[in-house]
Amino acid sequence: MARTKEFDPDAALQAALELFWRRGYEATTMANLVDHLGIGRASIYATFGNKHALYLKALDRYAETGNPRLLGELSRPGPALPAVRAVVRRFAAEAASEEERLTGCFVTNTAAELAPHDDSAARRVEVSWEHLETLLHSALVRAQAQGELADDRDPRSLARMLLVLTQGLRVVGKASSDPARVRDAAEEALTLLD
Repeated sequence: MARTKEFDPDAALQAALELFWRRGYEATTMANLVDHLGIGRASIYATFGNKHALYLKALDRYAETGNPRLLGELSRPGPALPAVRAVVRRFAAEAASEEERLTGCFVTNTAAELAPHDDSAARRVEVSWEHLETLLHSALVRAQAQGELADDRDPRSLARMLLVLTQGLRVVGKASSDPARVRDAAEEALTLLD
C-alpha cells in the first residue's frame, strides 16, 4: 500500500522558493533544503526530483505568481502610459528597498547565476523576459493608438529598453547602497516616453 505524503508539497515548494531566492542555487545545499522544508531528503527527491529540478519548479512558481500582477497593471482600460510609468517606478522602488536589496528578483538572480551555463534556467528567464516585454509593448501600442505616445516612437524598441532597464535596476539595486541611483535612472529613462 502506498504511503500518503506527510507534508504539503505546495507549502514545501513555496518554502524551497523562498530559500533559493534568499540564498541562490549554489549556496543552497540539500541539507539546507531538508532543514528549511522540514522534510526528509528522500521525500524531497521523491516529490520534486533533485535540487536542480526543485529549483526549476520554484522558478516556475515565482513566474506564475508575479505575472498576473503585471498583466493587471498594464492592461487596465484607460490611459496606458501612466500604467507603464507606474510599473517602472514600482520596479525602481522595489529595487531601492532594503528588502529587495537582500533578495533581488528571483528571475534576475537566476539570469546572473545560472542562465549563462544552464539551458533550462536560461529558457525560463527568457520566457519571463519575453512576457514582460510583450506586456510593455502591448501597453505602449495602446498608448500610441490613444495619442499618448508620439507616432514616431517605436513601441517595440521602447518595450525592450524598459525591459533592460527594469532588469538593470534590479541588479544595481541589489548591489548598491544608494537608492537614488535606481530611482534617478528610472526617472531619466521615463523621459523617453514623453
